[in-house]
Amino acid sequence: MRKITHLPNHIAFIMDGNGRWAEQRGLPRIEGHRAGADNTHSIIFCLDKLRIKYVTLYSFSTENWNRPQEEISNLIAILEESIEKNTFDLHQRHIKLRHLGRLEGLSEQLKQAIDWAHKLTKNNKGMTLSLAFNYGSRLEILDAARAIIAQGIPSDKIDEKLFSNYLYTAGLPDVDMVIRTGGELRLSNFLLWQSAYSEYYFTEVLWPDFNTNEIEKALIAYSQRQRRFGSL
Repeated sequence: MRKITHLPNHIAFIMDGNGRWAEQRGLPRIEGHRAGADNTHSIIFCLDKLRIKYVTLYSFSTENWNRPQEEISNLIAILEESIEKNTFDLHQRHIKLRHLGRLEGLSEQLKQAIDWAHKLTKNNKGMTLSLAFNYGSRLEILDAARAIIAQGIPSDKIDEKLFSNYLYTAGLPDVDMVIRTGGELRLSNFLLWQSAYSEYYFTEVLWPDFNTNEIEKALIAYSQRQRRFGSL
């Protein structure tokens, strides 16, 4: 990969296209999700080598519960497998794992896997890798508002900094770049607050095919933009 001088600090991915990737090959959708999970591992290590400090992955939205039950079960099983298989590798690279979203509704086995990964990597000082699983941005904002009200914080004390501290992403910087694969041109209820001034990069490439060459294209596009934090 060529040297890119201006890199984002925080990249968020909407990893779209696993199902279509499988369908194009006459495979069950679960094989697309498995291919996507394997590719995720490669992308993380690529970004770690580039010293990207924060990466957030949109793994499962609150709306995904409306999918067929078999597909939901497969997605949860793949996440469990991925955590068990890859966490030690991530730990050796000093990567810290975080979960963004609600734990309610997840299986006990998955919650235990998430808790184990958190505890193992919590003191790591390298990349912070956040998995947005059972995540929805509108729900996140509502949860933050409810927590602030429940604590009786006066309205005149509420500003953007305080509100951000009640989001699932508390302690993380805002997103510099959102990358969505699969050809769709929308955010799909992902990090709406945190990406208010993000740069967006959309590509037709399906997630399992989004390789290091595609990462390079995205980062070059980012480096060529002039970021503006206002309306003009």
